[in-house]
Amino acid sequence: MNKIEKDLELNATLAEEFVCDAPNEQAQPEGPVANLKYLLVGVLFGIVFVKAEIISWFRIQEMFRLDSFHMYGVIGSAVAVGMLSIFLIKKFNIKTLSGESVHLTPKTFNRGQIYGGVLFGLGWAITGACPGPLFAQIGSGYLAVVVTLLSAILGTWTYGYLRPKLPH
Repeated sequence: MNKIEKDLELNATLAEEFVCDAPNEQAQPEGPVANLKYLLVGVLFGIVFVKAEIISWFRIQEMFRLDSFHMYGVIGSAVAVGMLSIFLIKKFNIKTLSGESVHLTPKTFNRGQIYGGVLFGLGWAITGACPGPLFAQIGSGYLAVVVTLLSAILGTWTYGYLRPKLPH
């Protein structure tokens, strides 16, 4: 087997490993104008984050020091709403706005999720930012958070690059 054939075989193997566990099975593509609804929802969500003080570094530090229930209440409420939403989607076979069925793919657990969760929590505690509020923080004028955003992008790229070598 020559080098090109080995490279092709390696690329095929890597491509199989990078297949999404829950691919987007949306049948109808959306154009740029239709995507404006996501921008609007994102802006409204960011405003809610700001008003609820979820983007506050001090609130996040209070949570990690166990000094305040505020963030635990917000996170707990989000989990409860998510659980109720999934229950209702399954029970009533709720469709998307475009009429497509919603398919919820079961997830499998692996120990790498523990390592990732610990790294995520450490980064969140140190920077006072997780991926959700990053853009709301930047939009609110906390421009130092751009470093956190770039670090998150670099970390995601690094994970994608190293994933085949990581424990499963």
